[in-house]
Amino acid sequence: MPTVLANVNDLLEKRVLEETGEYASTGGRKAKSIGINKSYCHAMGILITANHIEMVLVNLGDEIIKKDRIRLKFTAELSYCTEVAQKVKTFLEGELAKDTLLGIGVAIPGIIDQKERIVLKSHALGIENYSLRFLEQALELPVYFENDANAAMLAEKKQKYPNAIYLSLNHTLGGAFCIDGKLFRGQNQKAGEFGHMILVPGGRKCYCGKSGCADAYCAASVLTQDNRQSLDAFMEKIESGDEKVLQTWNEYLDHLAVLISNLRMAYDMDIILGGDVGGVLSDYMIPLGEKVMAYNGFEHDVSYLKNCSYKKEASAVGAAKYFFTKHMGEL
Repeated sequence: MPTVLANVNDLLEKRVLEETGEYASTGGRKAKSIGINKSYCHAMGILITANHIEMVLVNLGDEIIKKDRIRLKFTAELSYCTEVAQKVKTFLEGELAKDTLLGIGVAIPGIIDQKERIVLKSHALGIENYSLRFLEQALELPVYFENDANAAMLAEKKQKYPNAIYLSLNHTLGGAFCIDGKLFRGQNQKAGEFGHMILVPGGRKCYCGKSGCADAYCAASVLTQDNRQSLDAFMEKIESGDEKVLQTWNEYLDHLAVLISNLRMAYDMDIILGGDVGGVLSDYMIPLGEKVMAYNGFEHDVSYLKNCSYKKEASAVGAAKYFFTKHMGEL
């Protein structure tokens, strides 16, 4: 007890913790409740996509206190980095939180060499061996770069999901998984590329050049007709009972169920459904669960299927949260 009290008092002095109220009296002095001081520090997260940047400002309580999505077409020119830096500056203008800002996490759809600050390959952005050094310099703050699916996994609470798979069901299908609360990256930084597992041999052509990849059946682009319609518009048609759309949706869930069943058998972990489609699946967990159970004869429930904590902001939030883990480890 003396050690605990000494540690608590130390964190109170550093303002990492704060008094949040009092408990009801049990006969003596009222006990005080103590919790994290959410405003102790902040971090910013950015998700870069082919046509937009998503920006979030996150406090120590993992709460988004400000967010913005701006249309900005990605280019490999240096001017793009300068423009992103300007958007960040505008985003932070007038924010008191910028005085406690630890750094900026940047999530990118691609394979990243973090040590060398290079995007080795990104189909979504159309780049290979792209240096991130200039963007890092332009932002003028500590910067952390992460793959977008890995960042989305980091957005989840590792105390809740120490061992889990994250399925990022965006325009393309990405994935990540953690073991004992740490991302598993693989020998070549490619662990979690579930989108390029063969789901239907000889099936639909995938953008990677192969046929039958999970991406060609389970990515959001299957529902949006490669962005010719929005996902919101597609979901509205489901609600209205459009038969053609319902057929597409049922086929999508069926293929997703096969992928989920395969991953569960291979890894025996919780599976978090994230990304654009993951954000709308909460209302369809029963039909999805029924399909999954039809492919898995070893389990009698699908309680391992989880909905993501964040929707469109997941990758940006996860990239930002890196700085909280780093800073707390240095206290």
